[in-house]
Amino acid sequence: MNHDAFFLQAPHYHAAYCPQTMSLAVTCGGKTWTWTDQASIRLKNGRVLRFQDAACTAKETATPVMRGVKATYSHFPQTNFTVDTFVGIDEADGAMRMELTVIGDETGEIEFVYWPAPFAFDIPEGRGYSVLPLFQGVLLPSRWAGSVPVDHDERINTRHAYLPMWGQVDEGRGYLAIFHTPFDARMHYGHEPNGKTEIAPYWETSLGHIGTRQLRCYFYESCDYVTLAKQYRAYSKEIGRFVSLKEKIARNPNVAYLIGSPIVHSGIAVHIDRKSHYYTEGAPEKNDYFTPFDQRASELCALHAKGVDQAYLHLDGWGCHGYDNLHPFPFPVHEAAGGADGMKRLSDTCRELGYRFGIHDQYRDFYYDSPAYSEKQCGENIDGTHPYCDIWYGGAHSWLCAELAPDYVRRCYTEFDRLGIQIDGSYLDVFSVAELDECFNPHHRMTREQCAQSRREALNVLTSRGIITSSEEVADTIVPAMDLCHHAPLAVDNWDGPSNPIGVPIPLFALVYHDSIVVPWFGIDHNGGCLIPSDRSGFLCALQTGGTIYFDINETPENIEKGRDVLELHRRTALCEPTNHPFTDDTYLRQESTFADGTTVYIDFETGDYRITYGA
Repeated sequence: MNHDAFFLQAPHYHAAYCPQTMSLAVTCGGKTWTWTDQASIRLKNGRVLRFQDAACTAKETATPVMRGVKATYSHFPQTNFTVDTFVGIDEADGAMRMELTVIGDETGEIEFVYWPAPFAFDIPEGRGYSVLPLFQGVLLPSRWAGSVPVDHDERINTRHAYLPMWGQVDEGRGYLAIFHTPFDARMHYGHEPNGKTEIAPYWETSLGHIGTRQLRCYFYESCDYVTLAKQYRAYSKEIGRFVSLKEKIARNPNVAYLIGSPIVHSGIAVHIDRKSHYYTEGAPEKNDYFTPFDQRASELCALHAKGVDQAYLHLDGWGCHGYDNLHPFPFPVHEAAGGADGMKRLSDTCRELGYRFGIHDQYRDFYYDSPAYSEKQCGENIDGTHPYCDIWYGGAHSWLCAELAPDYVRRCYTEFDRLGIQIDGSYLDVFSVAELDECFNPHHRMTREQCAQSRREALNVLTSRGIITSSEEVADTIVPAMDLCHHAPLAVDNWDGPSNPIGVPIPLFALVYHDSIVVPWFGIDHNGGCLIPSDRSGFLCALQTGGTIYFDINETPENIEKGRDVLELHRRTALCEPTNHPFTDDTYLRQESTFADGTTVYIDFETGDYRITYGA
């Protein structure tokens, strides 16, 4: 570190920072974390500008709440913008704050800003690990023999980063980094076999420009991944993002029904458009089929007769053309399957059995053949074009601008009221897994942050009607408005066949949000499937996280009996904070989960054995 270095002192760590050379060294508990030299700006024309090549002025600055170093970078080659950065100490909690603001990029030259640089993490075998928020959560030991290409760039608030955070731990000394401005953020990461792991943020434009971006880092003399999860949980509460199930039940008492309920996932109709990637030429039986509503009602009666007294039905494909068609207004109800009267009978049957009637719905995909379709309501790209997709069953579609989604939700559920069909729960597909959208249409211009607000508003429309809300997976920014998710699986190396976990699966999300949302798991009678590693069962994952389980509508008595342990555990712990999750040996296959009521769950993923000891 040269003479231009500034020195920052926190209660339990200190740092030396040189803005001119982009050098940072943070020492905590005898461990020094140092930046590597990779901070840069990428322009839309492909040019890359290094911070080190700009002119830099820096000075100390202090307020009653913050003290640190402000640095300004200017005179980047052939550009007119400047970049202000701040690195300093929060006087309240000792966190290191990192802030970046781009000024003067009036023409929208910038595509991404890579800042700050990653901390060096290339340590001897077996001494440390990285914590990534991929799906439920991943622990990457430094000795992990697998690899993750370093070019992984994943948007925050998607399945590749449920939580806007990451961390690294070396012999108990570690740090946690939190994206304080997560809506236009990506995470850049990679891992070399038995070697270096690199993790760093980078920032996208918002409606064509980079504004202010913020990161918070917490350093620890002693910690583990549970410590990092609990720090993020406290942060989520502090900013008002964490909403407990108790609070969700208070605003909608119907949510309480989910506790101890299996989820029964079934469907009515399928129609696969010729343009869909799923269309099978020459096999009409695979492209068009349905099951009558009354048959589903009979199957539910049979399930109840097997001793399932409580269940939440998740029903796909009830609309005119079936699953993933005609949205965002798929009415009328599928006529051949029984129409509105048949759907009402199914809903009434659920009520008679003591079940709850939930449906699949969709307010992002905007199908060209929908009676509601209007190009003027589509999301709009910066060049005036509209997004296009034809993967799903309904074929060609664009995206409905999320600003307009709440109005469509109100319209559809008013239609259910008119038809006399009681809806107890609704699943707004992809809202909590698809990346947040921008819209450049001047009549409904929308940032990614506003997209998140609109998706939550659409879910809140349902809550206001006493309807249980759900969506696909569990992106952090949507969870406050969700009661139930479709699934929240594990990171695997192969999505389409036999798979291994990426790193070591950990219940990172559950440690933060278990008592905020109900998470069901597939795989009561088999290993693998639905983004669960081939050697791992969804049943054990449900026990590990304190989640609930899926039952097939024609579930076997044996599986029903097996599932009772999951349901009883969920009944007892759904409202309890998870308190710890230690591994009991170095294979990572044997582990415990503990909850605030004293309940302990021991799991052996190798043998399939488990043991539950209930607390008070």
